[in-house]
Amino acid sequence: MNNQQHTEQSRLTLPNILTGFRFIAAPVLLWLAWQGYGIAFMMLLAIAFLTDLLDGFAARLTGQVSPFGATLDSWADMVIYLTIAIGCWWLWPEIVYRELIFVGLIVASCLLPAFAGFSKFGRFTSYHTWGVKIAAASMGLTLYVLFLGGPAWPFRLAAVICILAALEEIALTLLLSEPESNVRSVLDVLKRPARKQ
Repeated sequence: MNNQQHTEQSRLTLPNILTGFRFIAAPVLLWLAWQGYGIAFMMLLAIAFLTDLLDGFAARLTGQVSPFGATLDSWADMVIYLTIAIGCWWLWPEIVYRELIFVGLIVASCLLPAFAGFSKFGRFTSYHTWGVKIAAASMGLTLYVLFLGGPAWPFRLAAVICILAALEEIALTLLLSEPESNVRSVLDVLKRPARKQ
């Protein structure tokens, strides 16, 4: 087996397959939203969120944590978050318009760290900080509250949490001399000896 075949096989892992599901789900989600199938959209989105939870767990459980998997996961997250923004606009335009500032904050929290990473490193960063994990969970949960008829304040709070997580990711990009995967927090980087930053 040559190196290229080995690399391709090592990338075809359960965690990466779970992550890949989100890429497949994105166009289906957009189609469901365009057709006005709000409940089906939310059900498939719940499965996509579940794969986001399970891929990292599966990677740690099977010892298949890799920089490729971390980068793939970050791209999948960005695709899903942008799909959510478009799909929800099509399905519930009056709610999205009313919450436009907070929707904008969430979209910015996805895009700004990516731009910072590309500007400094020429690639997408995949830090997966605790802040980002908390932000993703809060956004995912409050999305259902908002679009299924609940109050708006949890979603607005989640948008603020997303921006704070994005600011931490940008700070990491400024602090690190090269991109890393799976960094817990800015505090962890600041505690390192200067030569490792």
